[in-house]
Amino acid sequence: MGQLHSGREILYSNGSLWIQNVTQEDTGYYTLQTISRHVELVSNTSTFLQVYSSHFTCGRPSFPAKLTIESVPLSVAEGESVLLRVHNLPEDLQLFFWYKGVILINKAEIVRHRTLKNLSDPGPAHSGRETVFSDGSLLLQNVTWKDTGFYTLQTVNRYWKMELAHIYLQVETPCCDTLDSAQLRIVPVTPCVAEGENVLLQVHNLPEDVQTFSWYKGVDITLSFKILEYSKAMKSIIRGHAHSRRETGYTNGSLLLQDVTEKDSGLYTLITIDSNVRVETVYVQVNIYKLVTQPVLRVMDSTVRVQSSVIFTCFSDNTGVSIRWLFNNQSVQLTERMTLSPSKCQLRIHTVRKEDAGEYQCEVFNPVSSKTSLPVSLAVMME
Repeated sequence: MGQLHSGREILYSNGSLWIQNVTQEDTGYYTLQTISRHVELVSNTSTFLQVYSSHFTCGRPSFPAKLTIESVPLSVAEGESVLLRVHNLPEDLQLFFWYKGVILINKAEIVRHRTLKNLSDPGPAHSGRETVFSDGSLLLQNVTWKDTGFYTLQTVNRYWKMELAHIYLQVETPCCDTLDSAQLRIVPVTPCVAEGENVLLQVHNLPEDVQTFSWYKGVDITLSFKILEYSKAMKSIIRGHAHSRRETGYTNGSLLLQDVTEKDSGLYTLITIDSNVRVETVYVQVNIYKLVTQPVLRVMDSTVRVQSSVIFTCFSDNTGVSIRWLFNNQSVQLTERMTLSPSKCQLRIHTVRKEDAGEYQCEVFNPVSSKTSLPVSLAVMME
């Protein structure tokens, strides 16, 4: 044993070194020297070992990533299905609840899910058309215009820390519906926006006799969250506390967001008041995404024997991305010999065959960008 032996290292006669129970302090270069019987240096080979903290899964940091919900597809028509996909579900999750609306009361509860037992219990607001998944996502089938509105996800971890996320679902009714066509609504000119771009929240059917309208960031209509207010009497637009100097309001009700960042994602609320003091409230969801960076693909051993196993790992600096696997520039067709990790960041071939030899890549993508890793070649040796 050498002076740096910690009691966790085991050396094998084939030269391999096994390090048990690694910590981040084990990160660094390791050098293997081979010496002949004549005490001559034969080889000197180094490798770098990177030990990630428990906050990392396949290289993607999961710490303080905000709990968010994405509508897939962004726009849904009556009779179709929509998935409210959850991103950045907290670690050590114990329970999560879905509610119809923003108020967490029993009669609004759609479903609750216990993660340890993987059991779901429908609530009073469950219509029989909702399906919940273990990753927190909620599938709504055969939607109707009555499904339009807020949906709230509440998570509870093992320490009883709670998190909330909201999403506003707009169900499109047939265009020939005259009542619907005259309804006040907001349409983002670009549904999915990359950071640094602009997005116009275009208002349709603003009341002709509107006296005032106000824009808010989020669903809380207090002064702290007011972006701006328009007064017809004053013929002016007044900035609110939540104005960041990147928002421009127009007299037709529309709001322009410039040079957006990921923090601008979320719900926006528009409130109008007409001459009869009739109040209308509408919401819009804005989705801002970072441009993804190139992922890195790693394999523990690029030369393997037939019938052995191999694991490819895709490392990405981005959160909330999807991963696709490629083999010889084609999408990987999973067989019974292959499995993907839950987040799809690892591909494992359990029983390698000769035809598995070739180039592997992983692609990370979100609605606005995608990047593919450099190829990694796998060689398969016969017994």
